[in-house]
Amino acid sequence: MSDSCTQIIADYAFRSLGYGERVLPRSDFTLCHEFTLIGSGLIWNVYFGTLALVFGFFAATALALAKASPRGWLRRPAEAFIFVFRGSPLFIQFFLAYEILVQLPKAGITLGGLIIPTDWTTSAWAGALLVLFLNTSAYSAEIFHGALMAVPKGDIEAADAYGLTGWQKFRRILWPTTLRLAWPAYTNEAIFLFHATTIVFFSGFPAYQQRGDALYYAKFFADKTFNPFIPYPIAAFYFILVTLTLIGLFGMINRRLNRHLPGQSRPKLRIRPQIIR
Repeated sequence: MSDSCTQIIADYAFRSLGYGERVLPRSDFTLCHEFTLIGSGLIWNVYFGTLALVFGFFAATALALAKASPRGWLRRPAEAFIFVFRGSPLFIQFFLAYEILVQLPKAGITLGGLIIPTDWTTSAWAGALLVLFLNTSAYSAEIFHGALMAVPKGDIEAADAYGLTGWQKFRRILWPTTLRLAWPAYTNEAIFLFHATTIVFFSGFPAYQQRGDALYYAKFFADKTFNPFIPYPIAAFYFILVTLTLIGLFGMINRRLNRHLPGQSRPKLRIRPQIIR
């Protein structure tokens, strides 16, 4: 690596977070510029995907349990939420969320004399994250609910025979088995979620002070060089690396969940990318 490329990395590696050079390069773009800045923007994609996935996992668990509940006041709202977010395109959800958020009073909402500022909700880091969180919660909840309904009756009967009830049965039998059954499909959902973070660029949520995601910088170089065949493949390369990382990480968890099964009986992860949501 040349000294000039080392300097470019030092200047732009964390530019998307507000550190390093504030002014984007104007000319004489090199591959080092493109790899560094697009990689810097990828930090935001990882931020969106990771937080939405983590918080969405717990929300999906609650929604799946609510949908499986015999109580209508729990089941019906969960079914409606899942239907709405699975039944509408993610792209439309982004635009609707942005339009709703910008309609909030810019001075903030008054609650008991306390003014709650709402301007921050129009920023991508908050508004777009909220949409991704709600969307993945709905899809993951449907996956978990299907797995919960597929838990073998023999496992439940065995738990009853051992005298396990309530929380013990759920923690030791129902939920581990549900995760084991749902994990291959949930892995595909996690991969798609990280790919879906690229839609944030088109959603209307602004990039604060040019601190955009990977696609923001890829478009910057495509516009400046009039050559989209270098920056966009670089962005795709980074997302392939993210996908391989997810496959490795979720594969480790899958092996952990199925460690008690004989080797030939352990389900293998089958990655089935979704072309359209």
